[in-house]
Amino acid sequence: MLEEKKVLIVDDENKIVEVIKSYLEKEGAIVFEAYDGNQALEMFERINPDLIVLDLMLPDMTGEEICSIVRKKSRVPIIMLTAKIDEKSIILGLHMGADDYITKPFSPRELIARIYAIFRRLNEEVVPLSNEISFNDNDLVIDMLKKEIRKNGENIALTSRQYKILMTLLKYPNKTFTREELISTALGDDYDGYDRNVDTHVKNIRQKIETNPKDPQYIITVHGTGYRFGGEFNEEKS
Repeated sequence: MLEEKKVLIVDDENKIVEVIKSYLEKEGAIVFEAYDGNQALEMFERINPDLIVLDLMLPDMTGEEICSIVRKKSRVPIIMLTAKIDEKSIILGLHMGADDYITKPFSPRELIARIYAIFRRLNEEVVPLSNEISFNDNDLVIDMLKKEIRKNGENIALTSRQYKILMTLLKYPNKTFTREELISTALGDDYDGYDRNVDTHVKNIRQKIETNPKDPQYIITVHGTGYRFGGEFNEEKS
């Protein structure tokens, strides 16, 4: 059940909103509605939703624009809902930070199933950040309290930005982050570098934590998209 999950539906078609709302409420969700981009952003700030169902074609701005604005502030799951079916539109939506994509006309049951799948994935992918976490049979150990990192038992030094990027990636090991997402999530909106500067940071992190930086185990390149964490989580120490 989706009990107590706050879901924001953003669509300018009343009938679609009502159908989705009906199905979600049967699953126990708390549903909020928005019919244009400005209303959606205001609602997002006010209710802090657990998930957003977002139509791409709105009267005042595009769903891609809304997604981009939201992604600068939040990792809330977003399902794109649209009549656009061409591959370019789908890829653009995913690159803007959408978690899934469903085309109109659609089955409400399929939408509900995708929402459940997203919440299951979120529950599975978050690494518990305890006092100390280790990866690949203690090859890499991170002391969360001291913010110290050990590679094969030896302390290594990361810059503040390198540390933030690494922590963002390892917290969601099954999530592929685009460069733009790493900037907004790890480095913050005040970061004044270009998105390609992220590649330089990643290269420098690899030099410090990888046994073979040319064949990385921890920061994996997902070609055409960005990076994900590939280390095998071992155990939680207190």
